[in-house]
Order: sequence, then C-alpha cells, then structure tokens
Amino acid sequence: MTDHPDSPYTPQELAPQDGVGVPDPFLRLWTPHRMAYIEGENKPTSAEAGSGCPFCRIPSLPDADALIVHRGDAAYAVLNLYPYNPGHLMVVPYRHVADYTELTDAEVRDVADLTRQAMQAIRTVSAAHGFNIGMNQGEIAGAGIAAHLHQHVVPRWAGDMNFMPVIANTKVLPQLLPDTRALLAKNWP
Repeated sequence: MTDHPDSPYTPQELAPQDGVGVPDPFLRLWTPHRMAYIEGENKPTSAEAGSGCPFCRIPSLPDADALIVHRGDAAYAVLNLYPYNPGHLMVVPYRHVADYTELTDAEVRDVADLTRQAMQAIRTVSAAHGFNIGMNQGEIAGAGIAAHLHQHVVPRWAGDMNFMPVIANTKVLPQLLPDTRALLAKNWP
C-alpha cells in the first residue's frame, strides 16, 4: 500500500484485510447482479436440450417474467440479461440447435424476420443510429451458451462508448429490463 494524500492512515496502520484498505481516488459503482453471469449461474453444464438450457426453459415462462419481447413461429426475441447497450436482445430458435447450418429453412426465415422486426422496434422506441448483429458460433468464438444458437441485436448510438466500459468495465443502463421489454413489445411491428 502507498500513502494517499487524503488518508489519515499510514500504510503501517492499515492491513489489506482492514475493511476497504487505504482510500484511493476511484469511485465505485457496485453491480452485484453481474455475479450471476461471472459465476456462470444458470449456464448449462452440458450441450443437451431441456431445463438445464435457459434458452429452452425461457419459452415456457410468461413473457414478462422471461423478458420475451415477441414470439415467432420458429424463434423468439428476448432481452439479454447482461446487455451491452439498452435494448440489447437476442433472437433464439425454439429448437435446441448449436450451429447456424443446422437450422431449417423455416427457422432461418423466422430468425431473419425477427431480427428485422427487432431493429424496427428498437428504432421506434429509442432512435438507434445503428446495430451490431451477430452470432458467436462455438465457445471458442465467444458464445456464452454455445449449445443453443442465439443471434444478438445490439443497438448503437453515436458516442455510446464512453469511459465507463473502457475504464471501469461497467455499463450504465438508463432503464430497468422489464420496462424495456414492455416498451419494445408494445412497439413490435
């Protein structure tokens, strides 16, 4: 530890296990809800379909509880619990399938249609300037849940990347997820 100009303590008076230790100039935004993501809570431990897969389980829940924005014939749109930006949602086929090449023609059409509709709804609600749209195919490519295909639809705005995610590894979201879900569902085309 080093001396901090505003600290009334010297390094010898405080040990690392003494509370928070020596004060520093950083402010902290505590995000304990992210521990579920960090610790892999509810992340499937196998590639099998069923109740162990959140994307298989979500459609059995009421839309508001599951954060489902819209249900299609072969896929559904659901808000991401750990959004990169406000309105970040995913389009997920109902069928438990890992790879895009395994989708049926009907599933491909529904994923594409729901992606287009999601963009329209997000533009209506929040005037997004652009979008990042994509799938991470396989764990090595960054898929958090590699066993069940899902396409991300992430709205973007000019200047939406600020110091918080870069310096503090933190996102500031202006709206609670249930409120975002209700707004998008109401404005779905």
